[in-house]
Amino acid sequence: MKILIHHIYEYNKGLRNLVLYTMSTTEKARVKELLDNRRISYCFSKVTSDRINLFFGDEVCIKIIKSFGGKPLSDYTDEEDFMLGTMLGYDRILQCERYIKRKKL
Repeated sequence: MKILIHHIYEYNKGLRNLVLYTMSTTEKARVKELLDNRRISYCFSKVTSDRINLFFGDEVCIKIIKSFGGKPLSDYTDEEDFMLGTMLGYDRILQCERYIKRKKL
């Protein structure tokens, strides 16, 4: 939870627009309450039977993540992967290189 609290701090300070945090499914209710109390937009995506990905941040970013359909990250299209990396604040040139490699351009 310390890492999650730090991510929330960074989001509130404007350092991040979107955060991806992988956690145990047993923490879901507690985390949901924490984010609801702070009025932070979020969504969950299943990773395994006992792990989930939590996305939280700006409402527009969450709407885009939700449009991907809640599938595992490994099932993202090349375009979805590129958009996610960019929204998470990854280096744009590295994201472009990753996209080119995935598309075999």
